[in-house]
Amino acid sequence: MILLLALLIGVIAGLRAMTAPAAVSWAAASGWLNLDGSWLAFLGYRFTPWILTLLALGELVTDQLPSTPSRKVPVQFGTRILMAAVTGGAIGASGGSLWAGLAAGAIGAVIGTYGGAAARGKLAALFGSDRPAAIIEDVVAIGGAWLILSAVASA
Repeated sequence: MILLLALLIGVIAGLRAMTAPAAVSWAAASGWLNLDGSWLAFLGYRFTPWILTLLALGELVTDQLPSTPSRKVPVQFGTRILMAAVTGGAIGASGGSLWAGLAAGAIGAVIGTYGGAAARGKLAALFGSDRPAAIIEDVVAIGGAWLILSAVASA
């Protein structure tokens, strides 16, 4: 179950690179996710969730801009894989499977990046505008992260 949740948080990072680490950081700071003794413990530090939340909010705004590059260009894609690996690793570490969580998160990022781009493109075509599609993707990313971490907390 933990590896499935690590994969799913990777999918969220594929949709919104900073939403996944912000959500995982809040979970760690709130005690939903135990990262004590791991190199990922910094995610639960006092100011980390606030900093990552500011970055996530900035991403939600910049994603709406027409000048924002595709999520599939190397820098954007690499960032998503890195954030997914870290967040998947955090979920994996909470269940004693850090390395498997890292891998599951990275795989999830690939799925989320390509699947999210395809779904958003279809929604944008359906609506005749990208903005409603982007907002739906934002809601899915935020809601999905919350559901995933709620499942981690109760696992």
